Amino acid sequence: MRSIAIIMAGFGNVGKAFARLVYRKYAEIENAYGFDLRITGVSTGKHGCLGMETGFDLEQLASGVLSSSSLPGSTPFRDTLEMIEKSEADVFIENTPVNYESGQPAVDFLTHALEKAMHTVTANKGPVVHAYEKLSDLARQKGKRFLFESTVMDGAPVFSVVREALPAMQIAGFEGILNSCTNLILCRMEEGETFEQAVRYAQSIGIAETDPSGDIDGWDAAVKVAALSTVLLNHPVTPQQVQRNGIREISAADMRSARAAEKRWKLICSAQKTTGGWDLSVAPHMVGAESPFFSVNGTSSYILFKSDVLPGLGLLESDPSPDTTAYGMLADILNIFKQDRVV
Repeated sequence: MRSIAIIMAGFGNVGKAFARLVYRKYAEIENAYGFDLRITGVSTGKHGCLGMETGFDLEQLASGVLSSSSLPGSTPFRDTLEMIEKSEADVFIENTPVNYESGQPAVDFLTHALEKAMHTVTANKGPVVHAYEKLSDLARQKGKRFLFESTVMDGAPVFSVVREALPAMQIAGFEGILNSCTNLILCRMEEGETFEQAVRYAQSIGIAETDPSGDIDGWDAAVKVAALSTVLLNHPVTPQQVQRNGIREISAADMRSARAAEKRWKLICSAQKTTGGWDLSVAPHMVGAESPFFSVNGTSSYILFKSDVLPGLGLLESDPSPDTTAYGMLADILNIFKQDRVV
């Protein structure tokens, strides 16, 4: 059996979901792959950093409580960088809040982990758009992997499908609904709620943050467009370079107009190839029943790729949650190590 030590930065909803998933899937992964997955370090911004060389009790960690009293035998670290420095882990998971402006401190965390010869996995879009080339080059130099499947559409394999399953395909563009929060808000406004009521509902179920501006003003969607452009179009951009309009100005009157025209409002992410390069945008559009986006409801996401060999290839993820994001990170880890598995 191969023991795989994992340390994590960030223990919010997704981090806790990851711990629960490893606990639930532990025996299945052990039987299928011969992997002994151990979480040996966890750091948080507010509740400290703890490590355990032999691995935390997964059932206790899965309860979501991170403290030395609930995890006896644990060792405190000063901060995330000290945890990376002192932990002889195989994998570092970076799952701190996204920084749209610079990708920090996540970029520094991932850099340090790669320099310590750890594989790296992140659900954080910031490092992908601000340091993809740097982190990818460093990973190659160290003979390690830098993977980030959960950054766009949670557990759906958007990047790996294009990069690994579709060789020699040239992408001509894409369109998608990539922000779950805004799609949910627009759907509830269709049902008669005001914008403010729909936002409060999204906050009540954990889909929107206390400050929802990152979603409703289009920043989350723009950073996803930037990540897809950087990785799949070989066109590195930051979210600030994506044309961006959110849903804040959509009114009840706009909803009535769409209903009268038998259409729906959707926040559409788009990449269109032009003679001068790429036109990247995030903006609300009214779509009719002929559009593949018309039937995308609630928190679901959908992306449609256009290419030189496949006129249209769509991926739909229905009702994602922190659990699906956690699965994307787990899948990245298994894909790193299963190629080396002795059958």
